[in-house]
Amino acid sequence: MKKLFFLLIVVAVSSCNQQSGFERDIDQIFQPEFKDTKPGGVVMIIKNDSVVFSKAWGLADLTTKEKITTRTLFNTGSISKTFVSNTILSLALEGKLSLNDSLYKYFPDFRNPELAKKIRIHHLLTHTSGLPDNRRQHLDSAYLITAKDGENFATIKRNDSLLFEPGSRYEYSNPAFNGLALIIEKVTGRKWQEVVKERIFDPAGMKSSVITDGSFPETGVSHAYLRTPSGFIEKDYGEEPTFPAAGNGGVWSSAEELVRYEQAIQRTAFLTKEMIDRSRTVTQYPNWTSPERPFIGYSWFIDTIDGSKMISHTGTQGGFYCDYVSIPSKGIIYVMLCNVPVQQEPKREKVLEALKKVNWLD
Repeated sequence: MKKLFFLLIVVAVSSCNQQSGFERDIDQIFQPEFKDTKPGGVVMIIKNDSVVFSKAWGLADLTTKEKITTRTLFNTGSISKTFVSNTILSLALEGKLSLNDSLYKYFPDFRNPELAKKIRIHHLLTHTSGLPDNRRQHLDSAYLITAKDGENFATIKRNDSLLFEPGSRYEYSNPAFNGLALIIEKVTGRKWQEVVKERIFDPAGMKSSVITDGSFPETGVSHAYLRTPSGFIEKDYGEEPTFPAAGNGGVWSSAEELVRYEQAIQRTAFLTKEMIDRSRTVTQYPNWTSPERPFIGYSWFIDTIDGSKMISHTGTQGGFYCDYVSIPSKGIIYVMLCNVPVQQEPKREKVLEALKKVNWLD
């Protein structure tokens, strides 16, 4: 039986010359961006459960000079949303909630109850709720530096109108996932971070990954930085507002463990195949009015490359810039984690071109 678990083995898929050429091509995409004495990043690429590229550049901490490795924990930014989504889906499979439940069921204290009754859990998962993000209108940056999920979502409940009818358009929403994290707590009676660990991290073998909970984690993780004319400045927890609002961006993980996460999804470690397929299929709402075609499942962004489905999510928070791509039919997983700003999609395009060059997307 084919084993879908993490193998730290580099194998030649075609020939030794082709493999070394591929590694050179990938290295040239990233190496000019990073220096050994500065913040950097890590890239891992998997083909059919074997590591075909794995390299880290730069420092995880400019003060301690700790080097980045494939096991270094980075804040994954919005990739975190997929963990919250998958936990919601696991609860739905057990009948503990329905994706068609309204927000009013969990938040009867909305200023406008009729508004809350219109919005369903699946609208939050697909960024189609129409809820305005009014946090900056009511909350200043000093408050948001320490505001957790509940404090961030409390402002959202003050809305008395929508940007559009739920399901009719797409509007990316961080607060939607603060709300989903709170729903996990209401359904389970436990901290949502503990529930994600139990339902997702543990089955996936993500032993080092952690989730922001207030100021936690304060140690054992990389720091993020921004370039300035006078040098690098730290830009993560304590400097970047909304970091404590963890439902939308609180997962800290490594390149190795994000690969394990994707492999666990594909081997149905915590969701059924039917639910995985549904979550990774574009959601088509009958009242869709946007000129833009829908392109999102349950938190995942869906595209095609050379006829194959590509599932992805980027993550950006403070100075952390990340990318996560899976092309299941081709056995491809690509993970990039950086603690300094790096353009995710242009790098992804170059990686995909390198994969095409060795015929791994045929």
